[in-house]
Amino acid sequence: QVQLVESGGGLVQPGGSLRLSCAASGSIFSIAAMAWYRQAPGKQRELVAAITSGGRTTYVDSVKGRFTISRDNAKLYLQMSSLKPEDTGVYSCDAFRVGDSYWSQGTQVTVSS
Repeated sequence: QVQLVESGGGLVQPGGSLRLSCAASGSIFSIAAMAWYRQAPGKQRELVAAITSGGRTTYVDSVKGRFTISRDNAKLYLQMSSLKPEDTGVYSCDAFRVGDSYWSQGTQVTVSS
């Protein structure tokens, strides 16, 4: 099993920065990839960024150049800069194994003045 605990959410003004962290525990060596998702009220859950065990990263077009996903041992990070109101949502970290996946409960990120 994999357990994920997320932290770093909060309220930030447009143009500001925020860093999300996710601590993974359990069978972490079986994880093939990890990712950050977000979901705004009334909208479908969206993949924001992903990183493979080999370090390859992908981003949704709307955050390219502003967000950076990284992993350090059992911790996953999402560095967010130049934040916009449309970045508001519940962010969760996900861990993917062959055949199953795990996710954190999510943390609220609100971008507003």
